[in-house]
Amino acid sequence: MRAAFDPTGAWLAPHDSGAERHAEDAPEHDDEHGRHRCRAVFISDLHLGTPGCQAGALLAFLKTYPSDTLYLVGDIVDGWQLRRKWYWPQSHNDVVQKLLRRARKGGRVIFVPGNHDEFARTFVGHHFGGIEVMEQAVHTTADGRQLWVVHGDYFDGVIQCAKWLAYLGDNLYEFTLRLNRHLNSARARLGLPYWSLSAYLKHKVKKALNYVTDFEQAVAAEARRRGHDGVVCGHIHRAEMRHIDGTLYCNDGDWVESRTALVEHFDGHLELVHWQADDHRPTATRPAMMALGQSA
Repeated sequence: MRAAFDPTGAWLAPHDSGAERHAEDAPEHDDEHGRHRCRAVFISDLHLGTPGCQAGALLAFLKTYPSDTLYLVGDIVDGWQLRRKWYWPQSHNDVVQKLLRRARKGGRVIFVPGNHDEFARTFVGHHFGGIEVMEQAVHTTADGRQLWVVHGDYFDGVIQCAKWLAYLGDNLYEFTLRLNRHLNSARARLGLPYWSLSAYLKHKVKKALNYVTDFEQAVAAEARRRGHDGVVCGHIHRAEMRHIDGTLYCNDGDWVESRTALVEHFDGHLELVHWQADDHRPTATRPAMMALGQSA
């Protein structure tokens, strides 16, 4: 138990326990060159430091999908929640060790901070254990498309104009996630699959749907204004891939509700992977061999 939140402690000085050394030295699934190896992987909104983070499923995904480049697209560590109450189980430290190990083994790991880990924005331009911290990034796919990589909170009017309201909403969201965990424990005992209460509510509330649509259009418009072919973002916890007025919009989702990631294969095509936490296998993925101007 720690009394105060040290934002860089998880990255720079993890506790040196035998369990962590064992996790760090464990062999990679599919021997790092397995059938799921990708050119690039994009993940965001892990929210390490909260009970809602599905760290076990995330570790299984990272072992199954090694990549040349790994983008951490914001809200990796939840500084907002850690300031209120310290929560850092071994599985969360194992995720950090996994990310550091990937960088140490020669993979490129790029961290684009979000609003929940905004403390890291003061370290833009620095490296932590081989992990590059950038305010934003541009990724060029194998087929030549330029994708702007940004968390997306700058396009959230609540975050920018009424941060106190964002904190309130964050508390309500955590409450919903606690209900969600109890609900899914009951569903598991009944042999039913995982189901996200918070995702269901967001899809049913009209104002939430309007917010998502406005966010997607604003992010895509800014990527287009900057001259990019598309954008990869996170922030709203809703995985999506579609063209908006000719600009490819990709949201890699989260590892609290949806357990999703965006991957680029070696031929340049993009795919959303939905990870099934109960059996540690991916469900059917959504193919995205999408050329500019082609409808999603």
